[in-house]
Amino acid sequence: MPSISSLLIRRAHILLPSGEFLVGDVQTQGREIIQVAPNISSSEAPEKIIDAEGLTLLPGVIDPQVHFREPGLEHKEDLFTASRACVKGGVTSFLEMPNTKPLTTTQAALDDKLQRAGQKCLVNFGFFIGATAENLPDLLTANPTPGIKIFMGSMHGPLLVDTEEKLEPIFARGKRLIAVHAENQARIDERKKEFAGISEPAIHSQIQDNETALLATKMALKLSKKYERRLHILHTSTGDEAELLRQDKPSWVTAEVTPQHLLLNTSAYEKIGTLAQMNPPLKSAGDNDILWQALLDGVIDFIATDHAPHTLAEKGKGYPNTPSGMPGVETSLPLMLTQAIQGRCSVAQVSNWMSTAVAKGYGIPKKGAIAPGFDADLVLVDLNNYRPVLREELMTKCGWSPFEGWSLTGWPVVTIVGGEVTFNRGEFNSEVRGRALTFNGAS
Repeated sequence: MPSISSLLIRRAHILLPSGEFLVGDVQTQGREIIQVAPNISSSEAPEKIIDAEGLTLLPGVIDPQVHFREPGLEHKEDLFTASRACVKGGVTSFLEMPNTKPLTTTQAALDDKLQRAGQKCLVNFGFFIGATAENLPDLLTANPTPGIKIFMGSMHGPLLVDTEEKLEPIFARGKRLIAVHAENQARIDERKKEFAGISEPAIHSQIQDNETALLATKMALKLSKKYERRLHILHTSTGDEAELLRQDKPSWVTAEVTPQHLLLNTSAYEKIGTLAQMNPPLKSAGDNDILWQALLDGVIDFIATDHAPHTLAEKGKGYPNTPSGMPGVETSLPLMLTQAIQGRCSVAQVSNWMSTAVAKGYGIPKKGAIAPGFDADLVLVDLNNYRPVLREELMTKCGWSPFEGWSLTGWPVVTIVGGEVTFNRGEFNSEVRGRALTFNGAS
Protein backbone atom coordinates (compact mmCIF):
# COMPACT_ATOMS: atom_id res chain seq x y z
CA MET A 1 0.00 0.00 0.00
CA PRO A 2 1.26 3.55 -0.70
CA SER A 3 2.29 5.53 2.36
CA ILE A 4 0.01 8.35 3.53
CA SER A 5 1.48 11.70 2.56
CA SER A 6 2.48 14.10 5.32
CA LEU A 7 3.09 17.83 5.34
CA LEU A 8 4.54 20.23 7.91
CA ILE A 9 3.87 23.98 7.68
CA ARG A 10 6.33 25.90 9.83
CA ARG A 11 6.27 29.38 11.39
CA ALA A 12 2.90 30.42 9.93
CA HIS A 13 0.60 33.07 11.39
CA ILE A 14 -2.24 30.56 12.01
CA LEU A 15 -5.88 31.58 12.37
CA LEU A 16 -7.30 29.42 15.17
CA PRO A 17 -11.00 28.47 15.52
CA SER A 18 -11.24 30.99 18.40
CA GLY A 19 -10.44 33.83 15.99
CA GLU A 20 -7.05 34.34 17.66
CA PHE A 21 -3.74 33.92 15.85
CA LEU A 22 -0.85 31.63 16.75
CA VAL A 23 2.62 31.80 15.25
CA GLY A 24 3.47 28.15 14.90
CA ASP A 25 3.26 24.90 12.97
CA VAL A 26 0.56 22.73 11.39
CA GLN A 27 1.07 19.05 10.59
CA THR A 28 -1.10 17.09 8.20
CA GLN A 29 -1.28 13.40 7.42
CA GLY A 30 -3.25 12.16 4.45
CA ARG A 31 -6.20 14.52 4.04
CA GLU A 32 -6.38 15.62 7.68
CA ILE A 33 -4.79 18.09 10.05
CA ILE A 34 -3.29 16.10 12.92
CA GLN A 35 -1.52 18.76 14.98
CA VAL A 36 -1.43 22.53 15.53
CA ALA A 37 1.20 23.82 17.96
CA PRO A 38 3.78 26.58 18.48
CA ASN A 39 6.56 24.16 17.54
CA ILE A 40 6.05 20.62 16.22
CA SER A 41 8.94 18.20 16.42
CA SER A 42 7.91 15.15 14.44
CA SER A 43 9.50 11.78 15.16
CA GLU A 44 9.09 10.88 11.48
CA ALA A 45 10.25 13.37 8.88
CA PRO A 46 7.30 14.73 6.87
CA GLU A 47 7.37 14.29 3.11
CA LYS A 48 7.14 18.03 2.58
CA ILE A 49 7.99 21.05 4.74
CA ILE A 50 6.72 24.52 3.88
CA ASP A 51 8.47 27.49 5.47
CA ALA A 52 5.59 29.93 5.99
CA GLU A 53 7.43 32.64 7.89
CA GLY A 54 5.72 35.98 7.28
CA LEU A 55 2.61 34.32 5.78
CA THR A 56 -0.88 33.91 7.25
CA LEU A 57 -2.54 30.47 7.26
CA LEU A 58 -6.32 30.40 6.78
CA PRO A 59 -8.87 27.64 6.17
CA GLY A 60 -9.41 27.20 2.42
CA VAL A 61 -12.24 29.27 0.98
CA ILE A 62 -15.53 27.50 0.29
CA ASP A 63 -17.26 29.38 -2.54
CA PRO A 64 -20.97 28.52 -2.23
CA GLN A 65 -22.15 29.94 -5.54
CA VAL A 66 -20.35 29.51 -8.87
CA HIS A 67 -21.27 28.87 -12.50
CA PHE A 68 -18.48 26.79 -14.05
CA ARG A 69 -20.27 26.25 -17.39
CA GLU A 70 -19.60 22.53 -17.90
CA PRO A 71 -21.26 20.73 -19.59
CA GLY A 72 -22.43 22.62 -22.65
CA LEU A 73 -20.86 26.06 -22.31
CA GLU A 74 -17.17 25.19 -22.13
CA HIS A 75 -16.15 28.06 -24.41
CA LYS A 76 -16.70 30.32 -21.37
CA GLU A 77 -15.15 28.06 -18.69
CA ASP A 78 -14.76 24.39 -17.81
CA LEU A 79 -14.24 22.48 -14.59
CA PHE A 80 -10.47 22.22 -15.05
CA THR A 81 -9.85 25.90 -15.88
CA ALA A 82 -12.26 27.00 -13.17
CA SER A 83 -10.59 24.83 -10.54
CA ARG A 84 -7.17 26.24 -11.52
CA ALA A 85 -8.64 29.69 -10.98
CA CYS A 86 -9.97 28.47 -7.63
CA VAL A 87 -6.60 27.32 -6.25
CA LYS A 88 -4.93 30.52 -7.46
CA GLY A 89 -7.57 32.38 -5.44
CA GLY A 90 -7.35 30.19 -2.32
CA VAL A 91 -10.71 28.49 -3.01
CA THR A 92 -10.52 24.81 -2.01
CA SER A 93 -14.21 23.86 -2.38
CA PHE A 94 -17.13 25.13 -4.47
CA LEU A 95 -20.87 24.67 -4.87
CA GLU A 96 -21.97 24.95 -8.52
CA MET A 97 -25.25 25.98 -10.06
CA PRO A 98 -27.57 24.00 -12.37
CA ASN A 99 -27.88 26.30 -15.43
CA THR A 100 -25.56 24.25 -17.66
CA LYS A 101 -26.51 22.33 -20.84
CA PRO A 102 -28.18 20.00 -20.13
CA LEU A 103 -29.70 21.56 -17.00
CA THR A 104 -28.86 19.82 -13.72
CA THR A 105 -32.44 18.84 -12.92
CA THR A 106 -32.15 15.03 -12.70
CA GLN A 107 -30.04 12.47 -10.86
CA ALA A 108 -28.45 11.48 -14.17
CA ALA A 109 -27.33 15.06 -14.90
CA LEU A 110 -26.03 15.40 -11.34
CA ASP A 111 -24.10 12.13 -11.65
CA ASP A 112 -22.58 13.32 -14.93
CA LYS A 113 -21.28 16.50 -13.29
CA LEU A 114 -19.88 14.58 -10.32
CA GLN A 115 -18.04 12.23 -12.66
CA ARG A 116 -16.61 15.11 -14.71
CA ALA A 117 -15.48 16.93 -11.57
CA GLY A 118 -13.83 13.83 -10.15
CA GLN A 119 -11.73 13.61 -13.31
CA LYS A 120 -10.94 17.32 -13.74
CA CYS A 121 -11.21 19.36 -10.54
CA LEU A 122 -8.19 20.37 -8.47
CA VAL A 123 -10.56 21.28 -5.61
CA ASN A 124 -13.56 19.81 -3.76
CA PHE A 125 -16.98 20.13 -5.35
CA GLY A 126 -20.72 20.03 -4.89
CA PHE A 127 -23.56 20.61 -7.36
CA PHE A 128 -27.04 22.05 -6.80
CA ILE A 129 -30.10 20.39 -8.26
CA GLY A 130 -32.21 22.92 -10.19
CA ALA A 131 -35.94 23.30 -9.61
CA THR A 132 -38.45 23.35 -12.45
CA ALA A 133 -42.23 23.34 -12.25
CA GLU A 134 -42.20 19.61 -13.08
CA ASN A 135 -39.26 17.90 -11.34
CA LEU A 136 -40.42 17.69 -7.71
CA PRO A 137 -39.60 13.94 -7.41
CA ASP A 138 -35.97 14.62 -8.40
CA LEU A 139 -35.77 17.48 -5.90
CA LEU A 140 -36.76 15.11 -3.12
CA THR A 141 -34.31 12.30 -3.94
CA ALA A 142 -31.25 13.63 -5.82
CA ASN A 143 -27.96 13.06 -3.93
CA PRO A 144 -25.39 14.22 -3.05
CA THR A 145 -26.37 17.87 -3.36
CA PRO A 146 -26.11 20.94 -1.10
CA GLY A 147 -29.69 21.81 -1.94
CA ILE A 148 -32.28 22.99 -4.44
CA LYS A 149 -31.64 26.08 -6.56
CA ILE A 150 -34.66 28.13 -7.56
CA PHE A 151 -34.44 30.94 -10.11
CA MET A 152 -37.38 33.20 -9.20
CA GLY A 153 -36.23 35.60 -11.96
CA SER A 154 -33.46 36.45 -14.45
CA MET A 155 -33.89 33.10 -16.15
CA HIS A 156 -35.67 31.67 -19.18
CA GLY A 157 -36.92 28.16 -19.87
CA PRO A 158 -37.66 25.37 -17.39
CA LEU A 159 -35.46 26.77 -14.58
CA LEU A 160 -37.65 29.87 -14.23
CA VAL A 161 -40.02 29.20 -11.30
CA ASP A 162 -41.58 32.60 -10.85
CA THR A 163 -45.06 32.35 -9.32
CA GLU A 164 -46.30 31.45 -5.86
CA GLU A 165 -48.40 28.70 -7.42
CA LYS A 166 -45.27 27.02 -8.82
CA LEU A 167 -43.05 27.76 -5.82
CA GLU A 168 -45.32 26.52 -3.04
CA PRO A 169 -45.16 22.76 -3.86
CA ILE A 170 -41.35 22.93 -3.76
CA PHE A 171 -41.35 24.59 -0.32
CA ALA A 172 -44.13 22.30 0.94
CA ARG A 173 -42.39 18.95 0.38
CA GLY A 174 -39.09 17.72 1.72
CA LYS A 175 -36.62 19.29 4.11
CA ARG A 176 -33.48 20.01 2.11
CA LEU A 177 -32.14 23.53 1.77
CA ILE A 178 -33.66 25.81 -0.87
CA ALA A 179 -31.40 28.52 -2.31
CA VAL A 180 -33.14 31.29 -4.25
CA HIS A 181 -32.12 33.80 -6.88
CA ALA A 182 -34.57 36.40 -5.60
CA GLU A 183 -35.76 38.68 -8.39
CA ASN A 184 -39.38 39.17 -9.45
CA GLN A 185 -39.68 38.16 -13.11
CA ALA A 186 -43.02 39.90 -13.70
CA ARG A 187 -41.52 43.24 -12.64
CA ILE A 188 -38.43 42.63 -14.81
CA ASP A 189 -40.68 41.97 -17.83
CA GLU A 190 -42.72 45.14 -17.15
CA ARG A 191 -39.66 47.35 -16.78
CA LYS A 192 -37.95 45.91 -19.87
CA LYS A 193 -40.88 47.25 -21.86
CA GLU A 194 -40.73 50.60 -20.05
CA PHE A 195 -37.02 51.07 -20.82
CA ALA A 196 -36.98 49.42 -24.26
CA GLY A 197 -34.65 50.97 -26.79
CA ILE A 198 -32.09 52.24 -24.26
CA SER A 199 -28.66 50.76 -24.95
CA GLU A 200 -26.72 52.24 -22.03
CA PRO A 201 -25.58 49.32 -19.82
CA ALA A 202 -26.42 51.31 -16.65
CA ILE A 203 -30.14 50.93 -17.47
CA HIS A 204 -29.76 47.28 -16.41
CA SER A 205 -29.70 48.37 -12.76
CA GLN A 206 -32.90 50.41 -13.26
CA ILE A 207 -34.76 47.59 -15.02
CA GLN A 208 -33.88 45.12 -12.27
CA ASP A 209 -34.21 47.65 -9.45
CA ASN A 210 -34.31 47.30 -5.66
CA GLU A 211 -38.04 46.58 -5.67
CA THR A 212 -37.48 43.67 -8.09
CA ALA A 213 -35.24 41.98 -5.53
CA LEU A 214 -37.31 42.91 -2.48
CA LEU A 215 -40.57 41.49 -3.88
CA ALA A 216 -38.97 38.09 -4.53
CA THR A 217 -37.15 37.95 -1.18
CA LYS A 218 -40.45 38.71 0.61
CA MET A 219 -42.14 35.87 -1.30
CA ALA A 220 -39.36 33.40 -0.46
CA LEU A 221 -39.48 34.38 3.23
CA LYS A 222 -43.28 34.02 3.28
CA LEU A 223 -43.11 30.45 1.98
CA SER A 224 -40.11 29.57 4.13
CA LYS A 225 -41.96 30.71 7.27
CA LYS A 226 -45.17 28.92 6.27
CA TYR A 227 -43.35 25.56 6.05
CA GLU A 228 -40.38 26.33 8.35
CA ARG A 229 -38.28 25.39 5.36
CA ARG A 230 -34.50 25.92 5.35
CA LEU A 231 -33.92 28.89 3.02
CA HIS A 232 -30.80 30.59 1.71
CA ILE A 233 -30.95 33.96 -0.07
CA LEU A 234 -28.29 34.00 -2.79
CA HIS A 235 -26.32 37.17 -3.67
CA THR A 236 -28.29 39.70 -1.60
CA SER A 237 -27.88 42.89 -3.63
CA THR A 238 -29.93 45.66 -2.01
CA GLY A 239 -30.09 47.57 1.23
CA ASP A 240 -33.87 46.99 1.17
CA GLU A 241 -33.40 43.22 1.41
CA ALA A 242 -30.79 43.61 4.14
CA GLU A 243 -33.16 45.76 6.21
CA LEU A 244 -36.01 43.29 5.66
CA LEU A 245 -33.78 40.44 6.88
CA ARG A 246 -32.67 42.52 9.86
CA GLN A 247 -36.33 42.77 10.92
CA ASP A 248 -37.57 39.38 9.76
CA LYS A 249 -35.05 36.55 9.51
CA PRO A 250 -36.05 33.22 11.07
CA SER A 251 -33.30 31.08 12.59
CA TRP A 252 -33.44 28.65 9.64
CA VAL A 253 -32.77 31.36 7.03
CA THR A 254 -29.30 32.42 5.85
CA ALA A 255 -28.13 34.98 3.31
CA GLU A 256 -24.98 35.74 1.34
CA VAL A 257 -23.45 38.71 -0.46
CA THR A 258 -20.84 38.93 -3.23
CA PRO A 259 -17.68 41.05 -3.14
CA GLN A 260 -18.98 42.92 -6.19
CA HIS A 261 -22.20 43.95 -4.41
CA LEU A 262 -20.05 45.19 -1.52
CA LEU A 263 -17.33 46.92 -3.54
CA LEU A 264 -18.82 47.90 -6.91
CA ASN A 265 -21.91 50.00 -7.64
CA THR A 266 -23.62 51.66 -10.59
CA SER A 267 -20.66 54.01 -11.09
CA ALA A 268 -18.77 50.97 -12.48
CA TYR A 269 -20.77 51.14 -15.73
CA GLU A 270 -18.96 54.37 -16.68
CA LYS A 271 -15.57 52.69 -16.24
CA ILE A 272 -16.06 49.13 -17.49
CA GLY A 273 -19.40 49.14 -19.35
CA THR A 274 -21.00 45.73 -19.81
CA LEU A 275 -18.25 44.04 -17.77
CA ALA A 276 -20.21 45.48 -14.81
CA GLN A 277 -23.44 43.80 -15.94
CA MET A 278 -24.64 40.96 -13.70
CA ASN A 279 -27.81 39.55 -12.16
CA PRO A 280 -28.92 40.81 -9.74
CA PRO A 281 -27.37 44.05 -10.95
CA LEU A 282 -25.01 46.36 -9.11
CA LYS A 283 -26.89 48.93 -7.07
CA SER A 284 -26.03 52.28 -5.40
CA ALA A 285 -23.18 53.25 -3.08
CA GLY A 286 -25.84 53.50 -0.36
CA ASP A 287 -26.74 49.86 -0.95
CA ASN A 288 -23.03 48.96 -0.61
CA ASP A 289 -22.95 50.59 2.84
CA ILE A 290 -26.11 48.88 4.12
CA LEU A 291 -24.96 45.47 2.85
CA TRP A 292 -21.60 45.94 4.58
CA GLN A 293 -23.30 46.77 7.88
CA ALA A 294 -25.60 43.75 7.55
CA LEU A 295 -22.58 41.52 6.95
CA LEU A 296 -20.73 42.95 9.96
CA ASP A 297 -23.82 42.53 12.15
CA GLY A 298 -24.46 38.90 11.11
CA VAL A 299 -27.69 39.67 9.25
CA ILE A 300 -25.87 38.39 6.15
CA ASP A 301 -24.08 35.15 6.95
CA PHE A 302 -21.44 34.56 4.31
CA ILE A 303 -19.78 35.52 1.02
CA ALA A 304 -20.03 33.91 -2.42
CA THR A 305 -18.62 35.06 -5.74
CA ASP A 306 -21.41 34.10 -8.17
CA HIS A 307 -18.48 33.43 -10.57
CA ALA A 308 -20.30 33.61 -13.91
CA PRO A 309 -17.82 34.01 -16.79
CA HIS A 310 -18.63 35.14 -20.32
CA THR A 311 -16.17 35.78 -23.12
CA LEU A 312 -15.05 39.30 -24.01
CA ALA A 313 -16.66 38.80 -27.43
CA GLU A 314 -20.01 38.07 -25.75
CA LYS A 315 -19.60 41.07 -23.44
CA GLY A 316 -18.78 43.24 -26.45
CA LYS A 317 -22.09 42.75 -28.27
CA GLY A 318 -23.69 45.90 -26.86
CA TYR A 319 -26.49 46.14 -24.29
CA PRO A 320 -29.11 44.61 -24.13
CA ASN A 321 -27.60 41.80 -26.22
CA THR A 322 -24.85 41.15 -23.64
CA PRO A 323 -24.98 38.34 -21.07
CA SER A 324 -25.00 39.12 -17.34
CA GLY A 325 -22.24 37.79 -15.10
CA MET A 326 -18.62 38.21 -14.11
CA PRO A 327 -15.79 35.97 -12.89
CA GLY A 328 -14.71 36.10 -9.25
CA VAL A 329 -13.00 33.06 -7.72
CA GLU A 330 -9.44 34.38 -8.25
CA THR A 331 -10.01 37.76 -6.65
CA SER A 332 -12.58 37.25 -3.88
CA LEU A 333 -10.17 36.41 -1.04
CA PRO A 334 -7.62 39.17 -1.75
CA LEU A 335 -10.46 41.67 -2.26
CA MET A 336 -11.90 40.90 1.16
CA LEU A 337 -8.52 40.63 2.92
CA THR A 338 -7.62 44.05 1.49
CA GLN A 339 -10.76 45.42 3.13
CA ALA A 340 -9.64 43.81 6.40
CA ILE A 341 -6.16 45.34 6.24
CA GLN A 342 -7.76 48.70 5.48
CA GLY A 343 -9.80 48.38 8.69
CA ARG A 344 -13.30 47.68 7.41
CA CYS A 345 -13.41 44.26 9.09
CA SER A 346 -10.96 41.73 10.56
CA VAL A 347 -9.05 38.90 8.88
CA ALA A 348 -10.87 36.47 11.20
CA GLN A 349 -14.24 37.84 10.04
CA VAL A 350 -13.26 37.41 6.38
CA SER A 351 -12.28 33.79 7.02
CA ASN A 352 -15.53 33.14 8.86
CA TRP A 353 -17.62 34.63 6.02
CA MET A 354 -15.70 32.77 3.33
CA SER A 355 -15.14 29.39 4.97
CA THR A 356 -16.38 28.61 8.50
CA ALA A 357 -19.90 30.02 8.15
CA VAL A 358 -20.32 28.41 4.71
CA ALA A 359 -19.40 24.98 6.10
CA LYS A 360 -21.88 25.51 8.94
CA GLY A 361 -24.65 26.83 6.69
CA TYR A 362 -24.46 23.89 4.28
CA GLY A 363 -23.60 21.22 6.87
CA ILE A 364 -20.24 20.39 5.26
CA PRO A 365 -18.31 18.27 7.79
CA LYS A 366 -14.64 18.81 8.71
CA LYS A 367 -14.28 22.04 6.73
CA GLY A 368 -13.74 25.65 7.70
CA ALA A 369 -11.27 25.46 10.61
CA ILE A 370 -7.59 24.81 11.30
CA ALA A 371 -7.74 22.19 14.04
CA PRO A 372 -6.90 18.49 14.47
CA GLY A 373 -9.47 16.27 12.76
CA PHE A 374 -10.42 18.88 10.16
CA ASP A 375 -9.60 18.42 6.50
CA ALA A 376 -6.29 19.88 5.36
CA ASP A 377 -7.84 22.42 2.98
CA LEU A 378 -5.64 25.43 3.63
CA VAL A 379 -4.33 28.64 2.09
CA LEU A 380 -1.22 30.64 2.94
CA VAL A 381 -1.65 34.31 2.08
CA ASP A 382 0.71 37.28 1.97
CA LEU A 383 -0.73 40.23 3.89
CA ASN A 384 2.48 42.27 3.67
CA ASN A 385 2.54 43.08 -0.05
CA TYR A 386 0.16 44.54 -2.62
CA ARG A 387 -0.13 43.44 -6.26
CA PRO A 388 -2.56 44.57 -8.98
CA VAL A 389 -5.19 42.40 -10.66
CA LEU A 390 -3.72 41.82 -14.13
CA ARG A 391 -5.66 40.33 -17.05
CA GLU A 392 -2.65 38.36 -18.31
CA GLU A 393 -2.26 36.56 -14.96
CA LEU A 394 -5.85 35.30 -14.71
CA MET A 395 -6.54 31.56 -14.93
CA THR A 396 -10.26 31.80 -15.73
CA LYS A 397 -10.89 30.91 -19.37
CA CYS A 398 -12.87 34.12 -19.95
CA GLY A 399 -9.65 36.09 -19.36
CA TRP A 400 -10.92 39.25 -17.65
CA SER A 401 -11.98 40.63 -14.26
CA PRO A 402 -14.15 43.60 -13.24
CA PHE A 403 -11.40 44.39 -10.72
CA GLU A 404 -8.53 44.74 -13.21
CA GLY A 405 -6.03 47.31 -12.00
CA TRP A 406 -7.14 47.12 -8.35
CA SER A 407 -4.14 46.82 -6.02
CA LEU A 408 -4.79 44.06 -3.50
CA THR A 409 -3.10 42.32 -0.61
CA GLY A 410 -3.74 38.82 0.75
CA TRP A 411 -2.93 37.02 -2.50
CA PRO A 412 -2.57 33.24 -2.02
CA VAL A 413 1.03 31.99 -2.03
CA VAL A 414 0.30 28.30 -1.34
CA THR A 415 -3.04 26.47 -1.62
CA ILE A 416 -3.48 22.98 -0.14
CA VAL A 417 -6.41 20.67 -0.98
CA GLY A 418 -6.81 17.47 1.04
CA GLY A 419 -3.23 17.68 2.29
CA GLU A 420 -1.81 18.06 -1.23
CA VAL A 421 -0.12 21.26 -2.42
CA THR A 422 -2.05 22.34 -5.54
CA PHE A 423 -0.67 25.86 -5.96
CA ASN A 424 2.76 27.00 -4.80
CA ARG A 425 4.16 30.44 -5.61
CA GLY A 426 2.72 30.54 -9.12
CA GLU A 427 3.18 26.84 -9.93
CA PHE A 428 0.24 24.43 -10.24
CA ASN A 429 0.14 20.74 -9.39
CA SER A 430 -2.53 19.74 -11.89
CA GLU A 431 -2.37 16.07 -10.80
CA VAL A 432 -4.23 16.78 -7.54
CA ARG A 433 -7.95 15.99 -7.51
CA GLY A 434 -10.55 17.21 -5.07
CA ARG A 435 -13.43 15.13 -3.77
CA ALA A 436 -17.21 15.33 -3.79
CA LEU A 437 -18.43 17.21 -0.73
CA THR A 438 -20.90 15.66 1.68
CA PHE A 439 -23.71 17.54 3.40
CA ASN A 440 -25.13 16.82 6.83
CA GLY A 441 -28.27 18.95 6.41
CA ALA A 442 -31.73 17.41 6.21
CA SER A 443 -32.42 15.82 2.82
